[in-house]
Amino acid sequence: MKVTAEKNEKIAKMKFASVYPHYVTKVEKKGRSKEELHQVIEWLTGFDEGKIQELMEEDVTFETFFNRAELNPNAHLIKGVICGYRIEEIEFELTRQARYLDKLIDELAKGRKMEKILRQEK
Repeated sequence: MKVTAEKNEKIAKMKFASVYPHYVTKVEKKGRSKEELHQVIEWLTGFDEGKIQELMEEDVTFETFFNRAELNPNAHLIKGVICGYRIEEIEFELTRQARYLDKLIDELAKGRKMEKILRQEK
């Protein structure tokens, strides 16, 4: 599947605060914690729990969220299919970054070990 400019624009305008509760629900429903979710978000973006809260209160879009993020240098190691799209083939940087986050949260919810999710070397 190919990501269109329209789909990219839709993701750019989406509010992080509107999606965040769904992330929490998804991981908690599968027995993972909000703290683990924050660990995953911090690994990818550099945002700690306080900054995540601040960004939600500011009601930022995903575009602003990822523009302010300092993406982990190992983010490019996040590969695979999420929402029908092969992450490494997504041309639009913002959409690829949003799918990185989706993929990490999906792995967390599926019970993957944290060191695997965070792409840590052994």
